[in-house]
Amino acid sequence: MRVSTALIGAGAALLVLGVGGLASAEAAGTPTFAKDIAPILYENCVACHRPNHLAPMSLITYADARPWARAVKTKVLAREMPPWGADSSVRAYKNDASLTQTEIDTIAAWVDGGAPEGNAVDLPEVPQFAEGWSIGEPDLIFTMLEPFEVPADGTVPYSYVTVPTNLQEDIWISAHEFRPGDRRVIHHVIPSVLEDDGKPATGEVKLRRDRTRTRARGASVGGYVPNRLGTVYADGVATRLPAGADIEAQMHYTTIGEPVSDRSSWGVVLTREPDSTLRRARGGQVANLTFAIEPGNADFAVTASRTIEEETYLANMMPHMHVRGKSAKYTVKYPDGREVVALWVPNYNFNWQLRYQLEEPIFMPKGAVLEAEFHYDNSGANRFNPDPTAEVHWGDQTWEEMMLGYYGTVEGPEGNTTTSQQQ
Repeated sequence: MRVSTALIGAGAALLVLGVGGLASAEAAGTPTFAKDIAPILYENCVACHRPNHLAPMSLITYADARPWARAVKTKVLAREMPPWGADSSVRAYKNDASLTQTEIDTIAAWVDGGAPEGNAVDLPEVPQFAEGWSIGEPDLIFTMLEPFEVPADGTVPYSYVTVPTNLQEDIWISAHEFRPGDRRVIHHVIPSVLEDDGKPATGEVKLRRDRTRTRARGASVGGYVPNRLGTVYADGVATRLPAGADIEAQMHYTTIGEPVSDRSSWGVVLTREPDSTLRRARGGQVANLTFAIEPGNADFAVTASRTIEEETYLANMMPHMHVRGKSAKYTVKYPDGREVVALWVPNYNFNWQLRYQLEEPIFMPKGAVLEAEFHYDNSGANRFNPDPTAEVHWGDQTWEEMMLGYYGTVEGPEGNTTTSQQQ
């Protein structure tokens, strides 16, 4: 649950809320922080709202949360916080962070009742987090060999850095996360895992990816987009990092008016399960690089699709557009003509590019088609639109656009899929 910087600047933090006595609050039936609000915050909000993490303030203790009470109420009533873009009536997602109406009503009643603290004995146990990580304490951390120097202004071209893992043997990982050295200057990071070919990683910054290196099929250490947390795979699911692998990362930096030195890292958690029992996590993307979004068009559609080459299960999806992005839909089309909507995001938000993890993975047989349909608002009504008079094409920078439908898959229970799964 993240409250915007603009709201912070508006002074919403410094509230003087009359706090009635404990007895009067209980007598009036007013929710209290200890008994009613802390459980909601601990379950849905403090993964981000904790010291030294994504959100600008902590909501762990009563002293932390009380000054922000009215701001929290405003954001949850508008369903802006916690951030969640998918329509969960279409399909269930295991990482659905949205609040129920009862939880929203409870927060509103707490604020309207003076935001009482309640009895400390009612407080649930405070969640424990590894410092700076959402996946828990990593077993291994891979860090850029040299810092990247971001200038104070101007446009920084896409840059490629190679980070060694120095692995002496293949490993299987159950979670991974990119940790920015300085979040203020990182627009996105797209990493590839390179097989060992005897070339030592030097940390040299390049303007193009190394086409002479072989990509490790299906391997991942996690990329980065605004406000993204790490990835934790389901029980029994993991991805392999080969011995001697290097990480080649496409780094997109933006300037902020002052020079910044960034040295980012990747953390991974090793699986505790035997290799023979693991189901492999893989992924891919559907993309359209040839679109031309009409000037002034408030609902321009762009589609892309990919034919599935071997049977698998669709496990997660992450649509990626820039500031004209409006909505996103993923559909699985079966060889027999059936169609299943896997994801519908009616209100895409560039600042919250989430990876939606299906509660029940969707079986995709060989020959099925995964189609993505993204819509864009290039009109003047889009307050984020840098130029509604421009015809917009694919481009690296935020004022241009992209159409990338990332997705992740997992193998079936026995290491491959079975067609008995019902949809």
